[in-house]
Amino acid sequence: MKTGTPGKTTDLPVLLDVVPTAPVLRLRLWHGVALFGAVLLFSSIAGAQTGSAEASPIAVIIKWMPLLLSGFLFNLLLSVLSMALGTLLGLPLGLMQLSHLRPLRACAWAFTQFFRNAPWLVLLFFAMYLVPYQFQFGEMTIPFPDWIKAVIGFALPVMANVAEIVRGAVQSLPGGQWEAAESLAFTRRQTMWMIILPQCLQRMLPPWMNVYSIITMSTVLASIVGINEMLTLTAQVHNAEGGRPDLLAPLYGFALLCFFIYCYPINLWTVRLERRFHVKS
Repeated sequence: MKTGTPGKTTDLPVLLDVVPTAPVLRLRLWHGVALFGAVLLFSSIAGAQTGSAEASPIAVIIKWMPLLLSGFLFNLLLSVLSMALGTLLGLPLGLMQLSHLRPLRACAWAFTQFFRNAPWLVLLFFAMYLVPYQFQFGEMTIPFPDWIKAVIGFALPVMANVAEIVRGAVQSLPGGQWEAAESLAFTRRQTMWMIILPQCLQRMLPPWMNVYSIITMSTVLASIVGINEMLTLTAQVHNAEGGRPDLLAPLYGFALLCFFIYCYPINLWTVRLERRFHVKS
């Protein structure tokens, strides 16, 4: 901006938005690897100072790595199956919250809020101890493994969160979409499945990926109910090595590193999709 007497101008500073100068900590993949390396280093130094002839933490992890990684793959299997089942149940539940029938809409809303705000561990216990261990059909007995019940327990909160994602995505679209479809003689069902939901996919994908990342990290809760996933196997390995105190941090640090390496790229991808689709989380 310029002002002053005629024939003479003076530049005035323009007020700009205040930009915070505080540094922002952004985690990178190498931060997790460096933290795990530091844990191994300190544990090895502590073991060397005690003069113990037992295997070092690095040697123990390498020895048991195939078993631990097999447990981690089972965690991923639980997360994928829980997410798939929860998504299949959450989609119709979210659409029922948008129904014109008030009783159906109220029941769907109450159902969603109950499972969305219930503790995940409590839901897991309910699924483990209320679902029968086997089903009897005449003379045929069909066993129901614990890991399937764990999938059901994890799928319940996923279902509720996916239902909220669907409801929010549909309601975020402008009302002109419905009016345009109605002017073209589309029924409400045709409008929902052919016009509204295809546009909602971009809005639903980033929060859906966030839920998947959370459910992946939460599968370690299955260790409490006796499922042989990574955390359970880590405890078994620690006991097999004589319960050495110097192995606690390296073994559980290895489990932490596996989940970090898997989940952190999902977080980066989610942020990138949010920026690309201009989705506000």
